[in-house]
Parts: sequence; structure tokens; C-alpha cells
Amino acid sequence: MKLNAVTSSLHGVSLAPLVEADREALRTAASDPALFRYWPRDMAADKWDQNFDWMLQEQADARWLFHTGKARDGRIVGQTCYLAIRPEHKGVEIGGTWYVADVHGTQVNPTCKLVLLENAFACGAERVELKTDARNSRSRAAILKLGASFEGVFRRHLLLPDGQWRDTAWFSILRDEWPKVRADLEARLAR
Repeated sequence: MKLNAVTSSLHGVSLAPLVEADREALRTAASDPALFRYWPRDMAADKWDQNFDWMLQEQADARWLFHTGKARDGRIVGQTCYLAIRPEHKGVEIGGTWYVADVHGTQVNPTCKLVLLENAFACGAERVELKTDARNSRSRAAILKLGASFEGVFRRHLLLPDGQWRDTAWFSILRDEWPKVRADLEARLAR
């Protein structure tokens, strides 16, 4: 399994690999600290350049593949990515996802996830994982609405920047589940 970066436009939502030219637009989109309440990285505004440089390096080293999401109006509204890429086990995680508040509940997230899931399975993935802080009920509901199966909670999985421990809720979609998940997502987006 070798994952490809994705460039796509679907249902008025664009997805493209992260590039240096996205730094300022993504900084603007990331200006609301509430977006990162449950994140395991300190995403404070004064650390934006450091975090953006880290993202570019992770991408250059093929550990993560970051993608920016653009809304119908052309503005960058957040990001999602491939991480925990395990070609030897034909597995990958889709995560690192955040979007500005005004696109929550719109077609942005399900469209981006449809594109990344389609690409992952086309590239040979047998398992795609999604995970979130167990306390993040909005994210958990969105993952379930995508069609992923809840697998359980890893207790004290990650140490957060504020010193608290994160319990992580894990979800997955397997290759044999993908056709139904895809059909349901496409029907949802067509409404």
C-alpha cells in the first residue's frame, strides 16, 4: 500500500495537499483556540509557525499527508490528513482534522472524508482508523455519522499539553465495509 496525496473538488469542497503557500490562510482559519480544545499538540497562536513547519516536515518525511479543505467560497477552512501510515499492515488513520466553526455540520467534513477514504482504499488499505478524544462528543458523533464502527476507548492514551491525560475513542472502516459506507456517504452528500 502506497498512499497518494489527493487533489479533488467535489460538492463544492476542494481538498489539496498542504503547501507553504497555505501558511497564512490556514493560520487565519486556526485562530479560534476552541478548535484545538482536545488536541494533543499545543496549537496556540504563538506556536503556529512552529506547528506549520512541523506539518511540512512530517509530510516531507512521508509520516503524515496533510490536506487543506476549501469551502465553496474558496477560503481555506481547515485541514484533515493521513497519519499513522502503516503500509506493511495496509492500514492508515485519517485524522488531524479541524474546520472553522461556520462549516461544522456542512458538507465540508463528509466530502473531505469521502475523498480520503476513497483514495485510501484505492491505494490498498484494508483498515482506515479514525480517533478522537473520548470527551469530544461532536467529533465522535461525526465519525459515527460517516459510517465508522466504534471499537472502544484507550485509557490514558495521550498526554495533553495542559498535563491532562486523553482517553482516546477509536473507530474504523474495513475494506469489506467500504462499499456500503461509500454509498451511504454519497447519498448523504447528494441530499
